[in-house]
Amino acid sequence: MTKRKQNIVDTARAWLGTPYVHQASVRGAGTDCLGLLRGVWREVIGREPEAVPIYSMDWSEPQGEERMWAAARRHLSEKPSAEMAAGDVLLFRMRDSGVAKHLGIVSSIGEVPRFIHAYSGHGVVENALSDPWRRRVVACFEFPLEAR
Repeated sequence: MTKRKQNIVDTARAWLGTPYVHQASVRGAGTDCLGLLRGVWREVIGREPEAVPIYSMDWSEPQGEERMWAAARRHLSEKPSAEMAAGDVLLFRMRDSGVAKHLGIVSSIGEVPRFIHAYSGHGVVENALSDPWRRRVVACFEFPLEAR
């Protein structure tokens, strides 16, 4: 793993135990999955690339708009999920008919990869990318070297 990717993983791990708070992004105080990604971005890259609009927990699901996916494509580099590496960002679709609305950061690759994410009711945790989670992955991204 490159030093840069290790820095992303170490930064994400520093958020472990942060409580789940919708729309928050403060390590130790509260965050949601997007807030975790935003916090890691601030610590690794710098200033956030765009202001995040107020969003509901359903992430525009009733309208069927892939807002999170579109934002990820604007600021991250998409890559094939089969090439997933530690430090990459995973985008999940939580229901087959729903929009992609959950994010995690790959923390290790091995027989069973692991990822860090902020999960409602659990806070920031590190979990195995087990088959139920793996089936929900719809996209994989890398952080850019610097803000675009």
